[in-house]
Amino acid sequence: MIQDLNPDLLTEKRGLREVRVLENLKNVIQETNEQILPKCRETMQDHLSQALQRLQAASHLVHKLQQKEQEQRKLNNQYLLISEKQRITQWEDFMKEQHNKQAAVDEEHKKATERLKEQYAEMEKDLAKFSSF
Repeated sequence: MIQDLNPDLLTEKRGLREVRVLENLKNVIQETNEQILPKCRETMQDHLSQALQRLQAASHLVHKLQQKEQEQRKLNNQYLLISEKQRITQWEDFMKEQHNKQAAVDEEHKKATERLKEQYAEMEKDLAKFSSF
């Protein structure tokens, strides 16, 4: 039966089908260009704008946090330096005090040794007096 049909008629029907497919494709492309793409572009711009605002806010917060951390680090470093200077001063004062105490103990020991020498010398004199009797 298909053989009975005119080949020109088949070509014409095929051509009409292709034209309808192309027209449908053209309509889809036109609808996409006129309606879908603008909606997509608008939605994308809205979301990108919101994302940019959020990123800027987050960046601002991070910057503030970094500044606070840097200030805190600076304060900690200053505190450590002050504490270190105080400890050095305390150590130096302690060492001076120990040196003074050592000098006082050495002086007291020297005096005590001299007193004992004098005392033993007196005792030897006294003993020598008694031994001559």
